[in-house]
Amino acid sequence: MRTPATFVLRRARIHRFDGAEPATALAVREGRIAAIGSDQDVWRVVGSDTPTVDLRGRVVLPGLIDAHVHWCTYAIARRSLQLAGEDGLPDVLRRVRQHASDRPAGQWITGRGWDHSAWGRWPTAADLDAVTPLHPVVLTRKDGHVAWLNSAALAACGIDDATPDPEGGAIQRADGQPTGLLMETALRLANAAVPPPDTYARQAAMIDAWRDAWCRGLTSLHDMGFQRQSLFRDLATLRDAGELGLRFVWYLPETELDEAIGLGLRSGLGDGWLRVGGLKLFLDGTLGAQTAAMLAPYDGQADNVGLPTMNGPAFVDLAGRAAAAGLATAVHAIGDGANRTALDGFADVAATVPGASAMRQRIEHCQIVAPEDIQRFVQQNVTASMQPIHCTADHVIAERYWGLRNRTSYAWRSMLTSGAALAFGSDAPIESLDVFAGVHAAVTRQTAVGEPRGGWHPEQRVTVREALHAYTAGAAYAAGLENEVGSLSVGRQADLIVVDRDPLSVAAPELLTIKVLGTMIEGIWVWQAAGADIAGPRHDS
Repeated sequence: MRTPATFVLRRARIHRFDGAEPATALAVREGRIAAIGSDQDVWRVVGSDTPTVDLRGRVVLPGLIDAHVHWCTYAIARRSLQLAGEDGLPDVLRRVRQHASDRPAGQWITGRGWDHSAWGRWPTAADLDAVTPLHPVVLTRKDGHVAWLNSAALAACGIDDATPDPEGGAIQRADGQPTGLLMETALRLANAAVPPPDTYARQAAMIDAWRDAWCRGLTSLHDMGFQRQSLFRDLATLRDAGELGLRFVWYLPETELDEAIGLGLRSGLGDGWLRVGGLKLFLDGTLGAQTAAMLAPYDGQADNVGLPTMNGPAFVDLAGRAAAAGLATAVHAIGDGANRTALDGFADVAATVPGASAMRQRIEHCQIVAPEDIQRFVQQNVTASMQPIHCTADHVIAERYWGLRNRTSYAWRSMLTSGAALAFGSDAPIESLDVFAGVHAAVTRQTAVGEPRGGWHPEQRVTVREALHAYTAGAAYAAGLENEVGSLSVGRQADLIVVDRDPLSVAAPELLTIKVLGTMIEGIWVWQAAGADIAGPRHDS
């Protein structure tokens, strides 16, 4: 990227998200905000002869931050078979047959995005065998926690009736034989067999995807996992080459903890473009797969309380070792049982590891939390890192399996009322990167077509300002970067976006149609919409 110039954005409505009233002008110097306020406030600092960008009344927001994304997985998935949006099993099988038709026999076929919730049953290897008997096929469910294999893939993975279930996972069986479904940690059996993308393919895929983020106003990502440390090396390589298009906070997988400790990695290590966030762990599965760990059985499934992928003592051991080395932990916990295990574990770590209570510990998803546990987030200084779009995508199956417990499902209002820190993200590629779709979900608790009427458990809605705060200042706080990004204040990075309407003023349905006109990172416009005609330093100039 070019060295950013000094210039002034003026005649704008600038929402700062630092507690101050909106401004009309902002000065950028060396990639940071030098002044903000009125024209006179800004010119007193940089001089009235500074080059000016007239935004003609447009609205400016801080650069948006996705607090939970799987970027490399997202980028690679763009190049593989996409099954999201296919409603029925026959539609999915038709797509698979078509995809396989121009590929040589024996070549692996991978894809993701299928959702069996409305199919009436789980899919099987036999379903895939009927359309792709000569290609090993691995298709990941939309939540990333279940893989669907055909017989050729099962054989290539060495999975048969004698293969034991791994700890924290399951090979679904019928009459003792694998059906073709792998759940939770059992997915590693498939991952070990599928040829991984090489370094060039990974990096090229990520570069190709930058614009997907920029056009949605994203300037920073908290990356929660591509299960190998080579992702950090990929990002570092792109950083060194000046090709890293977004700011990254990286959370390392459990398998790399010992190496990370040996290397002296600590939360916050890095620079403004790439830094270490901490350790990423998993305590359970998902609602869609009915593997989220619950305190009581799923409605209609008297014997099913989910599938914990790690027990409490193991979590305390890993999170404790990480904390002792200066690494915070972000832990996947969806069910109320998993959230309690996480909170209990963080309490144990805080009691035994000096300084751990001040770390930015996080629980990812928090999709259903027992009412008595909500206050513990603020009491224990644990950030609730949540994804609003999951609420509207999953509310029907949440009703089916969690019933009356849903009053504290996706409990954003309860979290904020308690004083807990709230950070929002997308969980892409599981859901869309579209932040304003997430804001709409948080504000309405309705789908894009207005279902359910009145909103699902509307008492848990938040305001547009609160939702945007969770995508900006709240997300920055979750990574310990509140003094660098997430708000528009003097000294902060000049990461900002220009949008075509004021999200704080429009009717809720209009949130879905807000367009980003320009995205700036460190004082450089990295993207502008066609016809936006915004002057100033550009990434490609």
